[in-house]
Amino acid sequence: MMQSQRTILWVVFSMSLLFLWDAWQKSEGKQSLLGGLFKTEMSQPAGPKPAPGKSDASVPSATMPAVPGANAPTAGTGVPGAAGTNGATANGATASGATASGAAPGTPGAASQAATAVVSLANDVLKLSIDTGGGQVKRAELLKHRDLEKKGSNVVLLEEVTGSTYLAQSGFIGAPVAAASVPAEAEQTFPTHRTAYAVAQEAKTDGDTTTLKLTAESGGLKVLRTYTLTKGSYLVTFKDELTNTGAAALKPIQYLQLVRDSNKPPGESQFYSTFTGPVVYTDEKKFEKIDFKDIEKQKADLHNKASSEGWVGMIQHYFVSAWVPEGKVAREFYTRKVDTNLFAVGFKQPLADLAPGASLATTAKLYIGPQDQSILEKVAPGLDLTVDYGWLTPVAKPIYWLLDYLYKVVLNWGWAIVLLTIVIKTLFFPLQAASYRSMARMKAVTPRMTAIRERYGSDRVKMNQAMMELYKTEKINPIGGCLPIVVQIPVFIALYWVLLASVEMRNAPWIGWIKDLAAPDPLYLLPLIMAGTMFIQVKLNPKPPDPVQAKVMMFMPLMFSVMFFFFPAGLVLYWLVNNLYSIAQQWVITRKMEGKPIFGRAPPDKA
Repeated sequence: MMQSQRTILWVVFSMSLLFLWDAWQKSEGKQSLLGGLFKTEMSQPAGPKPAPGKSDASVPSATMPAVPGANAPTAGTGVPGAAGTNGATANGATASGATASGAAPGTPGAASQAATAVVSLANDVLKLSIDTGGGQVKRAELLKHRDLEKKGSNVVLLEEVTGSTYLAQSGFIGAPVAAASVPAEAEQTFPTHRTAYAVAQEAKTDGDTTTLKLTAESGGLKVLRTYTLTKGSYLVTFKDELTNTGAAALKPIQYLQLVRDSNKPPGESQFYSTFTGPVVYTDEKKFEKIDFKDIEKQKADLHNKASSEGWVGMIQHYFVSAWVPEGKVAREFYTRKVDTNLFAVGFKQPLADLAPGASLATTAKLYIGPQDQSILEKVAPGLDLTVDYGWLTPVAKPIYWLLDYLYKVVLNWGWAIVLLTIVIKTLFFPLQAASYRSMARMKAVTPRMTAIRERYGSDRVKMNQAMMELYKTEKINPIGGCLPIVVQIPVFIALYWVLLASVEMRNAPWIGWIKDLAAPDPLYLLPLIMAGTMFIQVKLNPKPPDPVQAKVMMFMPLMFSVMFFFFPAGLVLYWLVNNLYSIAQQWVITRKMEGKPIFGRAPPDKA
């Protein structure tokens, strides 16, 4: 048993050193050892990249090929199909008047040949670049959030540059089936995110509202799209006014999707991991995260998901984008692979039939911004769940509420963390006291335990019997010091995730040299002080009888302090305050157990 414990401790010690070395290598700009060893197929999908104009095998057969002369971004092939090659829609129903042609490109000489440009739409918190090639949002800059990697720059959430693609797209599919004699290149389609739009109205500000209008016409369907931004809001309203300009009735299907590569956002730490990828919320399944790897392997179960309510989004550490439709309309949610290392999450919803000359309007909202729970919960039901606490959400939510309340009192997130840690530690004082009393008893009998080990040597059976007899005589429960700690673990892990996931920590100062609680301490003072508190705790705890365990325990503060060099200052502050409070609690309880005075006064008479 003891040999197994030694082996486990040495494995933990060795792996800790390996991760620390790898983190140092990355911080010095050198090649990451572990990054090369554990590179997954999610970041380097197998198989050749499809040739231009051809979609990946995992993309529905209705995917639109590239169009010569059209504005064709990297994600340009990602138009969802109105129906599969067998004439059935993606949810298994027959599509009346909808076929694979619904995703074909616009006719040459029409919108596909028009010149495209990028136009801007902005308010005081959000600056958007909208491509007239499809009306897609191809860049979104958050004006109130500074980039932690690129000093002096703002966070850019949506973007299409070399090595990075993250776009918001929408369009219409379901155009009537063309006659067999019509060449494929002349086939009519509705405006999609590949169709070139014209600017109907430049960005115009009226009071607190700024609007931009684009228009396109294809396949007998005219679309007038109005983008609206309101001052102080991260919500973009998309209003599409559709008009049937043809001689036959139309049955358009609207799609809205987010397209992104699977790369982690820059600046992610190796010592903690946050989820990056698609999320979906429906009435039936509530909040779901979908791993890019599952989409790659076609294991995601949203291909045939239907619901009358819900939204889709993409999340990463601190930020989220989400399509939020209006009204209760039957819609089909989907995830799929668009191209090599490029994935889409979205939904399709059929609109009302359009008679010749008739019009209708549809509205949806696109949120692009921080994971601020007070904002998100007002946008859509369940959107605040994108602040991901995992299975500890029921515990983490009240902790976040308390943290936010304390911030409103002290108006500083650093001091709010200090107060929150003290409040929670105080609430758990009875359990913590029981743990410290148990450890104090263990520390008192440590010399006798050492003597037993020396007396029986390698005779494990007799040594264990003697140890158990000692525990029984002294009324010591060997695991008494552990059980109270185990009860507290979920709470303190939840607190850890609240601090890690809270976007409020970004660029939030505390005191002096701590200018950003979401960034590591630039002077490494907090990790060093925390290491000192851990050494004090080791000294206050009973010394392990096993010399190997004792040495490992002495090295642990050093290993943790080096690891905490790469942690956000807010998290280190939490651990530091937690350690200081624990030391104070343990010192008081130990003095009482030993019958020594506290603060120079003798303990009260037991009589």
